[in-house]
Amino acid sequence: MSSAADTASGRSVSPVEIFSIGTELLIGRIHDSNSFWLAQQLSELGATVGRITIVGDDAPTIVEALGDAVRRGARTVLTTGGLGPTPDDLTVACVATLVGVGTVVHGPVLADFARRRELPEAELSPALHKMAVVPEGAEVLLNPAGLAPCIRLRHGETTFLLLPGPPGEVQAVFDRYVREYFSGAAAGFRLARRVYVNMHEGELAPHARQVMDAVPGTYIKGYIALANQQRLPVDVVVSGADEAAAQRHLEEAVALLGTLIEGAGRQLTG
Repeated sequence: MSSAADTASGRSVSPVEIFSIGTELLIGRIHDSNSFWLAQQLSELGATVGRITIVGDDAPTIVEALGDAVRRGARTVLTTGGLGPTPDDLTVACVATLVGVGTVVHGPVLADFARRRELPEAELSPALHKMAVVPEGAEVLLNPAGLAPCIRLRHGETTFLLLPGPPGEVQAVFDRYVREYFSGAAAGFRLARRVYVNMHEGELAPHARQVMDAVPGTYIKGYIALANQQRLPVDVVVSGADEAAAQRHLEEAVALLGTLIEGAGRQLTG
């Protein structure tokens, strides 16, 4: 059995939920690439994503869905979409309703729009004024790649992070503001390693279950869609109180999995 370098690491934080908002996602007109990308980034930072939800442009549904996340105890809720100028862009109003605050036009955002358009604020369109509306008491962060700002708002134990919808803007806003938010959160580390086994997913399952029961904080996943006749890719993901503990858990989990695989007459490679 051989080992490979870690493929991901970072600090783990309290559970996160991601909401992609837009009817176009539900009717199959647009692919939800934002959630996929955000989940990748958050996992590498050690965050635990508990749920990903797509919600249409319906105010009661959005309020209910976000409220359910709060009631489930989500510590961070990320939303993408619904911050634009059209009538179906409802995220700001829905979050304000859920939190129980009003909305205001944010002066610095409006001034930024005027600067970018090289216009007096008085000549900005109603659409741009709508995009400058934020929940009262929110922290507002200017968008480095577009117009709709990133909005951060605390509600009890939950922090809402409202991101725009276009993928390029999501990624720019995440890199500018959100990555630091998660990197600075407390609570341990996560490490991952990809290995390969020459067995089917069904054969792997009992061995994976045994390792997950034996090594705390371990998650093992085989990827049947990436397999060929010779080997099945398997991710071993572990967490620990600190980086050293996570590394110990990773080595223990991979070693135990290798022992079980070899005991079944098969082979694990890294």
